[in-house]
Amino acid sequence: MRVAITGSTGLIGSALSQDLRQSGHSVLRLVRRPPQGPDEAHWDPYGEVDTKALEGLDAVVHLAGAGIGDRRWTESYRRQIRDSRTVGTATLAQALTALANPPRVLVSGSSVGFYGDTGDRAVDETAPLGGGFLAGVCRDWETATASAAERGIRVVHARTGLVLSRDGGLLGKVLPLFRLGLGGKLGSGRQWMSWISMYDQVAALRFLIDHDELTGPVNLTAPEPVTNADYTRALAHAVHRPALLTVPKFALRAALAGFADEGLLIGQRVLPVRLIEAGFRFRHVRLDAALIDVLAAAKNR
Repeated sequence: MRVAITGSTGLIGSALSQDLRQSGHSVLRLVRRPPQGPDEAHWDPYGEVDTKALEGLDAVVHLAGAGIGDRRWTESYRRQIRDSRTVGTATLAQALTALANPPRVLVSGSSVGFYGDTGDRAVDETAPLGGGFLAGVCRDWETATASAAERGIRVVHARTGLVLSRDGGLLGKVLPLFRLGLGGKLGSGRQWMSWISMYDQVAALRFLIDHDELTGPVNLTAPEPVTNADYTRALAHAVHRPALLTVPKFALRAALAGFADEGLLIGQRVLPVRLIEAGFRFRHVRLDAALIDVLAAAKNR
């Protein structure tokens, strides 16, 4: 199988690339800089795409986009978050429609941010669009794939939750603090967090590539979401340190602006109903076991 990946140097993209190659598949990395080898091709999210390199692909996995929680949400960075997803996705989708031999599937990244603040209510893929900036970005992000679907390419929107990896994401950022005994819950700690281990994230993306019956939104989250307080306790237990602190809401808002209210302090209790119904089997269902595995794997490198 020959698979092209955007965002291949990112946290999820690099793990997916490695896994596919170890399984004997061919990976074409779409990069913004000049290509440095036959396994790379140039693309510009705001301009041209090397369509010749895309002929004959079996699948495309689109993961590129500015980091949601990497920087403070200024107005300019909000535009970058939105444009890097909506414009980039439309550019890629339109390039795929121009191919004589388009891929059979486009797995396009999305986020559980689509659902907004669900409070204590559990939601699946049938839930409506939520409110807020991120929900609007996710709506437009998914809509930007329309030209590919019209061309007859199977399009799947991978609505991903919090991916557990010591190499990045929320876990990677807070792990050093927790190791020092400086970890703590965020705000009240009552908000729900929908998580997935990196192992299951990669396996789920490959599952979406392989299963032709899946189209549209699919939640990539573990079956058992947890509250932030439970997440804090589980991580503290995994590193054998106390976590008695509380990060107040005002401090998070001062540091992160809008991301605090839409990424850390709201509840998102999202269930992977379509994945489970399609037969996907999670390796990590419980958070405590997932964290122990993630940290143990890092030690064995």
